[in-house]
Amino acid sequence: MKIRSMTATFGKLDHARLELGDGLNLIYAPNEGGKSTWAAFWKAMLYGIDTRDRDKKGYLADKNRYQPWSGAPMEGTMDLEWQGRDITLRRGPKGSAPFGAFSAVYTGTEEAVPGLTAANCGELLTGVGREVFERSAFIGSGGDLAVTAAPELERRIAALVSSGEEDVSYSQTEGRLREWLNRRKVNRSVGLIPRLEGELREVDQALEQLEELSGRIALLEGERTALSARRDLLAAERATHRRLAQRELDRRFAQAREELEAARSQLATLEGETAKYGPLPDKDLLKKAQGELQYLKVLDEELRQGEAARKEAEEVYVQAQIAAQDDRFPGMTWEEGVQAVQKALSDYNTGLATARVKGMASKLFPALGLLFALIAGVVGGVREGQLLSYPLYAGGFIFLLTLMAGFVNHTGRRAWEDRCAKLLERYRVQSPQELEELAQDYRRRCQAAEEAARQVRTIRGTLSDRQARRDNSRTDLLDFVHTFSPQVTDLFGCSAALSRGLNLDHELSLARERVEERRRRLDDLEAQGGGLPEPVGEAEPPARTPEETERALAETERRLAQTDQDLNQALGQRKAVGDPAALAARREELAAQLDRRQEEYRALAVALEALKEANAQLQQRFSPELNRLSGQYLARLTGQRYQSVALNRELEGAAARIEDVSPRNALFLSRGTADQLYLSVRLAVCGLCLPEKPPILLDDALAAFDDRRMVLALELLKELAREQQVLLFTCQRREGAALEGTSAVTRLEL
Repeated sequence: MKIRSMTATFGKLDHARLELGDGLNLIYAPNEGGKSTWAAFWKAMLYGIDTRDRDKKGYLADKNRYQPWSGAPMEGTMDLEWQGRDITLRRGPKGSAPFGAFSAVYTGTEEAVPGLTAANCGELLTGVGREVFERSAFIGSGGDLAVTAAPELERRIAALVSSGEEDVSYSQTEGRLREWLNRRKVNRSVGLIPRLEGELREVDQALEQLEELSGRIALLEGERTALSARRDLLAAERATHRRLAQRELDRRFAQAREELEAARSQLATLEGETAKYGPLPDKDLLKKAQGELQYLKVLDEELRQGEAARKEAEEVYVQAQIAAQDDRFPGMTWEEGVQAVQKALSDYNTGLATARVKGMASKLFPALGLLFALIAGVVGGVREGQLLSYPLYAGGFIFLLTLMAGFVNHTGRRAWEDRCAKLLERYRVQSPQELEELAQDYRRRCQAAEEAARQVRTIRGTLSDRQARRDNSRTDLLDFVHTFSPQVTDLFGCSAALSRGLNLDHELSLARERVEERRRRLDDLEAQGGGLPEPVGEAEPPARTPEETERALAETERRLAQTDQDLNQALGQRKAVGDPAALAARREELAAQLDRRQEEYRALAVALEALKEANAQLQQRFSPELNRLSGQYLARLTGQRYQSVALNRELEGAAARIEDVSPRNALFLSRGTADQLYLSVRLAVCGLCLPEKPPILLDDALAAFDDRRMVLALELLKELAREQQVLLFTCQRREGAALEGTSAVTRLEL
């Protein structure tokens, strides 16, 4: 068989394709490049995926580990050559099962390959089952080359012993004998012998149970007879209590009838008294009228308090009017007074500013005239050469004019100052600030008088409203009371009439309720069976009370029912246990079977011991052919350093050099040498036990080899690749360098 190509959606692979050639295929990929995923895909295409496998601590089942990272369904296709024909294998999802769908067709057609199914695909193509394939042609997956034992592999290796054929391995024979032995007895509770012993014990227990049940049935029948007699006695006692209870019920019925007649008579009396004063209004109306009466009392109190408040408010108003009068604001409101003060302040400020201007002018004009006269005298003296000259006369004249202007402005300033002083004097203040404060004080006094007047008006209006409401309420109340008490003339009479009406209404309600309650009680007693008493003979009351009698009777009936139930169960159990004669015959039969099975058990134990002794002798000659071929391969891989290999039935390997007296167990070898030992074993198994010569897949199997032994391993693989396809996955460049220039090697890089 040879692989032509593989296309996979598997783990990290997403529609990835791998084209392979004949002979040795060197496939390079770095770590996480997909080498182990391609190897797992190759095995899954052959043998499928075990959907029963589950995740464990530190371990992922293949169905979860290789779910496509892209989220697509797990599927793949493989083209290969088998028995001289090209075929195409396909696997994909089936429901929730990964790789559950399978097809095998001849390439280029859809013609199914006869006999090739999902279950037998791997075994037909490789010639071996999954266990042997994983321990032979599937090398180094996960970095572990060690070989473990498996029944199928052991059987195939055992067939290499001198006869060349062996249908059953030691482990299978030993397993079959142990299965037969365990079928008879595994421990104290499992197997044919313990089951027979259990059945024998059950028969003995059934015989004992029959004897116990017979005695119990006799006791229960006697107890049932005694309880039946006690139940009849208590039933008669209960009947006596019921007759006495009926007599008491009739007495209470007669008493209730008399009380109903008395209640009806009292109600008639109250209704007659009510008719004497006229029909009473409804109770709610009476209560509402009482509320109105109380409200009138409240209104009277409020009117008294309001009159006092009115007098107080009028006094406050008079005082506020007196305080608001001011001769500086005769007949003015506070708004007019404030406006007059504002105008006076404006005139004052204007006059004061004018006085300042005129005062400055009275000083500035003479100074300017004097300065002009001096300048004119200097100019005249300079130009005419004498002090008295025409410019000096002109300057003097102008000085006289400015002096007169200054006097006029001085006089005007005094006049304006007098006018401002008169404005302040009119309001009897000393400054404009005092004038402003006077206006504000006048406004506050006037506003206080207005507020007092408003308060007086409000209180008077409230008093008028309360007076009107009181008069109206009093009239309405008297009109209401006159409907059932026309003689009432004042509020005191209204209060008495309302109280009398409410009390009478309350008594009428109580009387009606009393009549209704007595009537219901009489109806209830009648419903209980009460009636007029009839003469009956005297009955002696039992010693127990009715409750005690009922409890005793109920307990007796319960015990009687339980006894009947227990008796029926005991009779049923005796019937279910079976016939004593049949049980005795069954016991004899079981004892005979037990003796026979115990004899078989002893014979199987002797046979198993003999098989172990024979196997110990065969251990000395376990598969010499496998040891021989493994030794040849190991010698080539180690450069003739190790010459022989020894394997036991557990496939634990040991290697020996020429100078060694005995072989060394793999545990004493270096990692690289141990990998070379087990690689030799796997290659030998491929050559001896795989008749179909399937491709050999090595996943980083040479990682622990040094450079020299790596070259030797490549030489061996090239030689094997002449007969069967070899797929060597590696994450290192040294294998490619060692095979540089070598023909018949297909080099791929993922």
